[in-house]
Amino acid sequence: MNFDELKQVVEALLIATPEPLSESRFLQCIDTEIDVSLENIIEALSQDYQKSGRAFEIIQVAGGYQLVTKEDYQIYIKRMFAKSSRLRLSQAALETLSIIAYRQPVTRNDIDAIRGVNSDSPLRTLLERKLIQIRGRDEGQGRALLYRTTVEFLQYFGLNTIKEMPKLREIEELIDNDELSFV
Repeated sequence: MNFDELKQVVEALLIATPEPLSESRFLQCIDTEIDVSLENIIEALSQDYQKSGRAFEIIQVAGGYQLVTKEDYQIYIKRMFAKSSRLRLSQAALETLSIIAYRQPVTRNDIDAIRGVNSDSPLRTLLERKLIQIRGRDEGQGRALLYRTTVEFLQYFGLNTIKEMPKLREIEELIDNDELSFV
């Protein structure tokens, strides 16, 4: 398969897949040995899109690549759907999710202790929406379930890895300088 054919295959896969396309998934799909990486193909496609002034681009997210509409055109997409398809989370769910994201893996008891209230309902919501998952049991007494974030969490927040999250001290500095406002 030549390079132009590989670009077309990658483009078709990016259009068809609802989740980010990883190198390993790409290699499974083409079922033939190639001497070029997915990253090189993505780079060439991105340059093609940029040169031709396309309304979409390829981003790296959650350990793979995804085809997305450029920010300049998002208002038109929102108008088309009229009602936002964005996932809505309650304050309790957001609190719980942030604790899990920053402390993972973490038990429900630890989450409850930080929040000061029972977190059963927010945990259930986050599990249903696949933003968190159970990733084993604690070694301590009672062997409590351990919670972690998922690939869907990374996708939802536009992160490639959990390491891209802002550091807690950065958030504290923004709050101290009144640069962060809450709606």
